[in-house]
Formats: sequence, C-alpha cells, structure tokens
Amino acid sequence: MTSSTSTPQPFPDDWRRALVLVAHPDDPEYGMAAAVAKWTTAGREVGYALACRGEAGIAGMAPGDAGPLREAEQRRAAALVGVHDLQFWDFPDSAIRDTPALRARIGATLVETAPQMVLCGYGGPEFGPGQPNQRDHIEFAAAVTAAYDALDHPPRWLFQQSPEPSHIEIVDDFTEVAVAALAAHEQYLTVLDPQTPVAQQARQVIDVVAPPHPDTGARVVGFTRVR
Repeated sequence: MTSSTSTPQPFPDDWRRALVLVAHPDDPEYGMAAAVAKWTTAGREVGYALACRGEAGIAGMAPGDAGPLREAEQRRAAALVGVHDLQFWDFPDSAIRDTPALRARIGATLVETAPQMVLCGYGGPEFGPGQPNQRDHIEFAAAVTAAYDALDHPPRWLFQQSPEPSHIEIVDDFTEVAVAALAAHEQYLTVLDPQTPVAQQARQVIDVVAPPHPDTGARVVGFTRVR
C-alpha cells in the first residue's frame, strides 16, 4: 500500500466512472457517502458492488429476513447519493474471506464494469487505538487488492478509505445527504443502538468519517492510494 503523506493531496478529478467495492450493506455510508454524493452531483458515474446482503447483521433477526431488509435499506441509501447501479453478491456475511472465489468475482466485475477508479473500505487492522477493524473488512480489502493486481489491464487507480489518508475529497456541501443516507439503514441502526435516535447516530458517524480539516476547517473524506 502507498504510504500516506503528512499533507494529503486533493483527490483526483480526471475520471468519469468509479466502482465502490465493499463487504456489507452500510459500509459505503459508514465511510465515503459524502464523497460519492459530490461525484454523482458532478455527473460522474458510481456503482456499488457488495460482497454480501448483510444477512447476519441484525441481532435477533433470522438471516432470511435480515438480508432482504438490509438490501432494501442499502438501495434507498445509495439512491440518496445518486447511485443506482448496485450488485449484491452472496458471500457469507461475517465469514467473508480472501478466497480464490472472492478474488475471481472481484476481478470479473472490474473487467465487466471497466471503471477508471476503484474504491474499497479500509483494510487496516484498526481505525485507531482501541478501535479494531472487522475481519470481513480486512479480508475483503486484501481480496480487492489481489484481484486488481492480477488483472492484465487494471483500472487506473485503486484507493481505500483511510483514517490516515494520502488524498482527501472536500465534502462541505454533502455531509447532510450523507447523514440521510446512513439514516436510511433505519432498522439496522435501531437494533444496533436502541437508545439513540437513528438520525443522531448517523450524524455522529458522519462527523467522524468526514471531519473538519485541521488547517482549513473544510469537511473532508480521506482515502489512501493503494495502486
């Protein structure tokens, strides 16, 4: 992975089509939704591909019920930020591993969709001290990088969302739609934290993943260039 720099660079803007690859429903909203909204508003094409349907993600709900519910919530969330091209694969939620089958599916999807830009969720071991990453996320990000590297003609860029970014996208005008997109995962968030209103949960998350830049005060989403 390319190391982050002390002064992150502006995110590239000379591209037209991107594919966001994530492990679960809600992963785009817990990360890059504000940036995605900015890009689609500017006329860029963004698609999502998700390794699973989130069927293990709602405590007390059977997978056969949770999967369709979480898929529907993800479709509503994506529509709010201008994404209508979604793929849901059927790798097992909470057991996503960097397997040849997963790498093959990622590689085939990159060939079929031919994006210039590939983005995925953070694959590091922890977001910060005492904040471990999920194994699904770590394994999935590793599979994305491996699949990308195996292509004869890979897309131009591969980025991961990152707490220690090499590049940043200013999202001042798009944090509210990002809050709405995360809040679209209403049932998931309600079960996750019954004591906190969904809108409040969503705002707290977006304040973390799109914080003010320490020098300018502009709200930014951070990415690290992997390739």
